Amino acid sequence: MASQTAHDVVQAQLDAYNRKDIDALLATYVQDAEQFVLHGERLAKGHAEMRPRFQARFAEPDLHARLLSRMVMDNAVVDLEVITRNFPEGRGTLEMLCVYEVAAGRIQKASFLTGEKKLDATGHSGA
Repeated sequence: MASQTAHDVVQAQLDAYNRKDIDALLATYVQDAEQFVLHGERLAKGHAEMRPRFQARFAEPDLHARLLSRMVMDNAVVDLEVITRNFPEGRGTLEMLCVYEVAAGRIQKASFLTGEKKLDATGHSGA
């Protein structure tokens, strides 16, 4: 992976996410990668903590990330995405700002800022 650009690595991560391919997704991250809330708490460190977080998300049948925009500067990639999710209250979307730091062909650190949850008009409540 070392010959891949930062753009290529993050695109491979997004493609694996949308295929719900946990092994391909984790392969885009270094073994001790860290994930954070943007400028905040650490969400996970390493594949052992990342795997169950992704597996829980991948259980959602409608999960999909749609890329709205991407900026690349050296080893940094900033994506703005709309994520379709299955929330307890029903199907909906939220915007997510994703900031990735890539080195040697793998994601070293990722930070996420989550926007407001919007339920689909046709979303059904769990009640």
